[in-house]
Amino acid sequence: MLRLTWVQPEDLVGHELRQARLDGRDASAVAARWRAAGGGEAPPRAGASDRPASPALRALAEELLDELARLPSPMADAEPTDLDRIRALCPDWPASRPAASVSPFRLEAAWLGRAVGCLLGKPVEKLPLSGIRRLGRAAGNWPPTAYFTARGVPRELLTGYPWNRRSAPTSLAENIDGMPEDDDLNYPLLGLKLLQRHGRDFATADVARVWLDELPAGRTFTAERVAYRNLLTGIEPPDTARHRNPFREWIGALIRADVHGWTNPGDPGAAAEQAHRDATLSHTAGGVHAAMFAAAVIATAAPVDAPDVHACLRAGLAVVPPGSRLAGAVRHAVRLAGAHADFDTVVDELHAVHSPAHHWVHAVPNTALIAAALTHADGDFTGSVSRVVSGGWDTDSNGATVGSVAGLLAGTPAALPAHWTAPLKNRLATSVGDFDGTGFDTLAHLTHREATRPCPSPP
Repeated sequence: MLRLTWVQPEDLVGHELRQARLDGRDASAVAARWRAAGGGEAPPRAGASDRPASPALRALAEELLDELARLPSPMADAEPTDLDRIRALCPDWPASRPAASVSPFRLEAAWLGRAVGCLLGKPVEKLPLSGIRRLGRAAGNWPPTAYFTARGVPRELLTGYPWNRRSAPTSLAENIDGMPEDDDLNYPLLGLKLLQRHGRDFATADVARVWLDELPAGRTFTAERVAYRNLLTGIEPPDTARHRNPFREWIGALIRADVHGWTNPGDPGAAAEQAHRDATLSHTAGGVHAAMFAAAVIATAAPVDAPDVHACLRAGLAVVPPGSRLAGAVRHAVRLAGAHADFDTVVDELHAVHSPAHHWVHAVPNTALIAAALTHADGDFTGSVSRVVSGGWDTDSNGATVGSVAGLLAGTPAALPAHWTAPLKNRLATSVGDFDGTGFDTLAHLTHREATRPCPSPP
């Protein structure tokens, strides 16, 4: 029986109850009704439970999802989704700046870095932190300074901590033959399509049109899959992000943010605004803030005269409401990274704080880990991707974002170690548009064209 992931109402209730706890809504009465009717918790790692619900339980799930959506959140004022309200809360919002110079070589290093970080994290995605550590140590690759491998790893350990079944055939060191398809690379390609068609002044509805034209539904997950479903039922943005979408503060919008930073070099405010228009198709509040943070960090790292990684992270925080959960988590992560020489200690503390309450794909802990890794490695490429993947949670997405930032700061493809980039063979697999098999050098030139294309003047 087909159990489509991330959309079954009976699977969404548990996720929405967890989200309610995070944003301060009192959902105790709803939770009691759900449990009394036989409803279960959210699937812990997969996107669907093993068995479908009865028609009565499914109908109740739909009713409760709508009831949960009506509960007021006491955090709404500190964590708005509306851009004007976000800007009003940010006292250090970056002033608009003329476009800075960014070279195609720097953008190629960013594309390559994103691919490397994603590929490093792919085989250990969904594994617990303890399993990632044991697999790396068994192969003599801890912290991971090369791609994960099954060579030399005891069979019983591989049985206890199996690689991600979809990724292992293409992402273990012994199997890599070019960059395999991944949503963390599909979305930058879609972003590039978006800019080619609509320019940097695109609207959220334009993002929706590009998805419907170019993105296979089966290549969407979590918030994006729900938003896609909502579009197909006639729901308009930004309601696509809110309707029965418990994943609206997860990491999906963040992984779409790179292209907005790449195409606004030196202008983090413009990058954040561009990322906001993209993110609000599928996300709200912390999910949107994470995308704006990433876009601003990347925009600050993009110019040839970019500051150090610590200044880039400060620029990211400048576009996030300072009283939000995301801003607090990033500030805490940066402090931890500065206080401990051993990054495993930083990771352990982050997990102690965030893992009990958050799903492993939620934007708050993952953004905090991204900031901690970049801080601790001082922006060094191998150090940054190694640290962030070693921290667990959404390993491939975090590796991709960190690889993009560190690749920009490295400056050129030649500055990235060959043992990371050579296996990619300058070839990217994707189901998006006509990009399958495209080289990273070509993608860099296409991105550079959008970064240097003049925006139309306001009327």
